[in-house]
Amino acid sequence: MTATNELTLAIDNLLGESYQPAEPGASVMVVKAGQVLYRHAIGMAQLELGVPLRADMVFRLGSITKQITAVAILMLLEQGRLALSDPITKFLPEYPTHGQIITIEHLLTHTSGICSYTDMPEWSNVWRKDFTVAELIDFFKYQPMQFAPGTRWAYNNSGYHLLGAIIEQISGQSYEQFLQQQIFGPLGMQRTSCDNTLRIIPGRVAGYAKGPDAYSNAEYLSMTQPYAAGALLSTVDDLTIWDSALTNSTLLKAETIRQAWAPYQLADGSSTGYGYGWSLSDWQGRKTIEHGGGIHGFSTYALRMPEEQLYVAILTNLGNGPNLELLALKIAGLVLGQPYCAPTPITLEAAELQSLIGIYQLPHEQQWQIMVENGQLFGQRSDWPQITLMPTSQHSFYFAEMPLNKIVFIHAADGTTTALEVHGRSGIEETAQRASSAI
Repeated sequence: MTATNELTLAIDNLLGESYQPAEPGASVMVVKAGQVLYRHAIGMAQLELGVPLRADMVFRLGSITKQITAVAILMLLEQGRLALSDPITKFLPEYPTHGQIITIEHLLTHTSGICSYTDMPEWSNVWRKDFTVAELIDFFKYQPMQFAPGTRWAYNNSGYHLLGAIIEQISGQSYEQFLQQQIFGPLGMQRTSCDNTLRIIPGRVAGYAKGPDAYSNAEYLSMTQPYAAGALLSTVDDLTIWDSALTNSTLLKAETIRQAWAPYQLADGSSTGYGYGWSLSDWQGRKTIEHGGGIHGFSTYALRMPEEQLYVAILTNLGNGPNLELLALKIAGLVLGQPYCAPTPITLEAAELQSLIGIYQLPHEQQWQIMVENGQLFGQRSDWPQITLMPTSQHSFYFAEMPLNKIVFIHAADGTTTALEVHGRSGIEETAQRASSAI
């Protein structure tokens, strides 16, 4: 068996651990130095009609859209039509900035402090409503600022919605027209477009959610809402064209894309681990440029390792399926001959787990709640779902759902737990001080 066949079989087996032929599935592309090493789909595109997935089918991208929006902004930068330091009120003069100076760069880097509309409790009540660009801005613009621009990082869909509005204001075109004429058409990305549920799109797959006992059709979401933050459709083939255009400086100068792929620094000098539409990290000592997407019925991930000229794209039609960041890294490990090794949990005494219970306060309004249920430690950040914590020592616990992230508990000289630190692959490491030993 050749090395190529062995790799194909290894990736097939890896995907088979997460997806079954008769269930929602995935389309996967792996490219190294311009050569396609793997292109395959597993699972069903349409459960009700029994239609299998093909590798060339069309999926919602979710937040992978953001890097395309960012490149559109950077194209306007290179044309001299904006500066990243421009305040957004230069292009959106009636936007209420609450006395703050919010720049285009703040929007690109999720450091604006604007409230993300997808975090607003009332957002779920209007999923089915069609919005104009201006109407959705009106939906969130009067919300209080979350922090002063440039002082914190918080993932923000409102910021990318505003970037779309700025593209329209400068270009005189709709967001969709600009992308089609400036990016998709010239590159030959023939199957990439803004989603429109009324339009007939050949090869478009259906999105699903996994319940306790069965799959269901994904909740309806008006695709007017994700807009420049997450409304694009594409295929693994078109994403490969996209990645090649970036690395070959087809759309942007090399120095501009390097700037997009550099982590933004906050006012205090700390790195956010995020550039302009991409997360920036490393894997097994290798630099990574990556981003995921999650939208009703779909989950996606795209990973680039620039030094290895490796690109992995995963598109799935299951909104709450396997962790695609980990899956993409596992695939990369197979290609590079460094297979992923999962951490090995240990067993701790009940008293050791009980000593960690409590409320841990972050420097801002968010908290971590640490609890024990049936002999298992769990953690929950204010704005996250509950996470299962698996111990590798008395002090260190990895996330069962994402083993590359971990919580480390800090202890005083007398053994009392005083704080916890959250360590992820990218982004800012956070420290939360123990505020209470009770839940």
